[in-house]
Amino acid sequence: MIITLKKDAPKQEVDKLIHSFEEKGLSVTMINGDNYNVFGLVGDTSKLDEKLIRANHFVQNVTRIAAPYKKANRLFHPEDSIIDVQGIKIGGHEKIVVIGGPCSVEGEEQVMEIAKEVKQAGGDMLRGGAYKPRTSPYAFQGLGSKGIAYLEHAKERYHLPIVSELMSSDKLEEFVEHVDVIQIGARNMQNFDLLKAVGKTNKPILLKRGLSNTIEEWIMAAEYIMSEGNENVIFCERGIRTFEPYTRNTLDLSVIPIIKEKTHLPIIIDPSHATGDWRLVESASLAAIAAGADGLIIEVHNDPENAWSDGAQSLKPQRFQEVIEKGRKIAHVIGREM
Repeated sequence: MIITLKKDAPKQEVDKLIHSFEEKGLSVTMINGDNYNVFGLVGDTSKLDEKLIRANHFVQNVTRIAAPYKKANRLFHPEDSIIDVQGIKIGGHEKIVVIGGPCSVEGEEQVMEIAKEVKQAGGDMLRGGAYKPRTSPYAFQGLGSKGIAYLEHAKERYHLPIVSELMSSDKLEEFVEHVDVIQIGARNMQNFDLLKAVGKTNKPILLKRGLSNTIEEWIMAAEYIMSEGNENVIFCERGIRTFEPYTRNTLDLSVIPIIKEKTHLPIIIDPSHATGDWRLVESASLAAIAAGADGLIIEVHNDPENAWSDGAQSLKPQRFQEVIEKGRKIAHVIGREM
């Protein structure tokens, strides 16, 4: 970090700043110029608040050289992290993991049938919402604990690890006991108390990008989880809100190489929420594979016309299988498996 001071900064104020930085374990190098003085700070500057430093009347400018995140930063962890979910490896440069299942759990028979289809199609994991965040308070909110139990029954029968969204920390114990991957949804990406709570577990966390969040804000959300001790974080891009109304959201595939450059964590793509239209899911999925995604999470429903939520973006099992078959061909071209 480089801090430029105004030339008229009193020596007493300069010494006070230097002392405050050294107290935080930072090495301070002072460069005196004709019109300004510059501090060069070396060390872990992630704990420094740039806005507070700028609030000092004698500070001219603050420039951060290193990213504010440390645990997620590839600079400090050059090798790719590989997250193990019941023996299924997410990350690295080999297998592309496919997660499929309904937006919401509607009943045990429904989940069993879809889990069977996901397994037969070549899916690796089963997704399903038991607690549903909805824009309208009058929309279906999920089956709660019953939904978790139905997912667990499907897991036992078809040997598919399950992914489900956690809405609040009061349900955390239930999720730690029964769910294999805890999903933090877009609306909760910056629910910092929830992030810190899941950070105290050792469960893999699927962290979705917020509706309108920057990449750095997304990475900092992962940093919240990792700073509490849980480094099993998987990024999930699900599209961001833009001015374009044709699709539900705008799928930002550029985040795949950016996340891989800036961090060591795996990233998967949610083409269902990104597009909001089952007709676009296949193209978005194949593009994500080609761009280097470590996995896909796709909504699958055996009767999307009558789905209780998000039927318009759900694939029927046959189409889901076709996406996997085509995806395998692209994966082969780029030297990966699927």
